[in-house]
Amino acid sequence: MSPAAAPSHPAPAWLEQRLRAAGGSVPFLTYMQWALHDPEHGAYGSGRLQVGPRGDFATSPSLGPDFAELLAPQLAQWLEALPGPEPLALVEAGPGEGDLALQLAQALQRQWPQLAVRTELVLIEPNPGMAERQRARLADAPLPCRWLSFEQLAQQPVRGVLLAHEVLDALAVERIEWDGSLWRRQRVALHEDPAAGPSLRLEPGEPLEPRIAAQLEPLGLVPAGAQRQSGWCTELHPGLGSWLQQAASALSDGALLVIDYAHEAWRYYAPQRSNGTLMAYRQQQATNDPLLEPGHWDLTAHLCIESLEAAAVAQGWSSLGHRRQGEALLALGLAQRLHGLQQQSGVPLDALLSRREALLRLVDPHALGDFRWLAFQRQDATSLPPALFLQDPPMA
Repeated sequence: MSPAAAPSHPAPAWLEQRLRAAGGSVPFLTYMQWALHDPEHGAYGSGRLQVGPRGDFATSPSLGPDFAELLAPQLAQWLEALPGPEPLALVEAGPGEGDLALQLAQALQRQWPQLAVRTELVLIEPNPGMAERQRARLADAPLPCRWLSFEQLAQQPVRGVLLAHEVLDALAVERIEWDGSLWRRQRVALHEDPAAGPSLRLEPGEPLEPRIAAQLEPLGLVPAGAQRQSGWCTELHPGLGSWLQQAASALSDGALLVIDYAHEAWRYYAPQRSNGTLMAYRQQQATNDPLLEPGHWDLTAHLCIESLEAAAVAQGWSSLGHRRQGEALLALGLAQRLHGLQQQSGVPLDALLSRREALLRLVDPHALGDFRWLAFQRQDATSLPPALFLQDPPMA
């Protein structure tokens, strides 16, 4: 569905009021920020979205504890590499329902008890509705827990590992559209329909400023080329630099691990990807229409690996490498875990089959297995050992 062909949808009263106050239209970036993070009406801000197989969308940790147990050795390796007896922190940005934080805390206490004694959980959750559910989920966590903002952490940075699992794909994106001669910023506009009332539409807006247009050449978008017809649109990620700067200010020493949807630029901005990567999710359904029931759908856009890495370097991070999730989990022992299911006795067959299915979903190249793990460390901090998830898989 091209942007030009995108249907219009009724404007909810709260959004109609916002758009009228803004002059009738706003950049898509502003709309996405409202639809996701408005404290009363946003999908996340209100706490409306539910994460999990029975919720609006499933994530790797919502399928069971195996994902966290496979990830834990990597986080433990980095935590143990930090010198000194000082306290450590496992920081998670955007912790969702709190499942991953709880599962990681349990794995650390069980397998690395001496490390767990020195480690606290720090949760960064800007949305009050989500934070309330996380507090309930983590009430019995085996590690001490704190909820802090990036701003609070910047006042007293911690040493440890910062985990961003399916967080950066929810940052508001700038949508840009090619009109046949110029790149324009896409906007969400209010249209008056005498029969149906005010409706929402996507439309091309003002031409990109030279500062933003200059970012397009290394992405392969200048020149646009004959294969990109009028109406071809995609996303840029202006929020990455600010987020990475906040992350650097929060961590005095340690590593950052981003696990998210991500493509190389050649794949992200390929001519055949004429409507970008933006998707909406709700109740296990997906659509590429971002105007459907604003505030009730999760909106997400893939990351561009080159854009993320360039923004990270600019904010004081250096890359430790990246890998697809399927390959990363195999390096951390997923095949051995699958094999071990065959050796278990006294476990109902349906439970074993369900767990096997969940493990296979984690590495399915057409689903969660195509996620990317991207690791970074502070440029001015401890030199960390080569990441376990980048090594060859262990022998079966």
